[in-house]
Amino acid sequence: MHECDFCSNEIDFHEIVECIASALDAKDPYTAGHSHRVSDMALVVCRLMGLKDHDTEKIHIAGHLHDIGKIGVPDAVLNKEGRLTDEEFTYIKKHPQIGADILNKSHRLSELSNIVLMHHERFDGKGYPTGAKGADIPVGARILAICDSIDAMTSNRCYRKALSFEYCYNEIEKNLGTMYDPIIGRYVLDNWDEIISVVQTTKCHSLQN
Repeated sequence: MHECDFCSNEIDFHEIVECIASALDAKDPYTAGHSHRVSDMALVVCRLMGLKDHDTEKIHIAGHLHDIGKIGVPDAVLNKEGRLTDEEFTYIKKHPQIGADILNKSHRLSELSNIVLMHHERFDGKGYPTGAKGADIPVGARILAICDSIDAMTSNRCYRKALSFEYCYNEIEKNLGTMYDPIIGRYVLDNWDEIISVVQTTKCHSLQN
């Protein structure tokens, strides 16, 4: 894929991507707005790290689509009140692969498939679905892993209330080098207020609407 192919008609393309992401919001009310917040946080992280515009654009769009594979997860599992059983969690663990398979059906979106596939991998290799670790995980997936965790921890879930941003900060710091890339994680922690402002602003806007 050439750079011009991916970035052409950027505005219209973003509208299409957001429409796709909104289909997941309709299926899973507990994560409504989640992909948008993760995408916007990832955009801030990319800019703080000084990534190239083309790479930043890919990661930003992958953020919108990182959970699209949950469309293939049974509603009874996705919307269950209370914690999942081990068997139910196996369905959840399939969503990165399902998402990657969906994106690979598009010539234009296939470039994002590995980012989506590996956004639940851990830096120490104990994540899923492939068990990749360290630099074998795409930079975009390592960024999304942290942004995904921030929004997940600080959002209400059917089985618990939102955790504080202070708790979230400490959890990320504690897991640098195990769950999270230590260098990317340090960028996030050193610019914490700027990054979480994205979450606070969008959640406040959602409440007003």
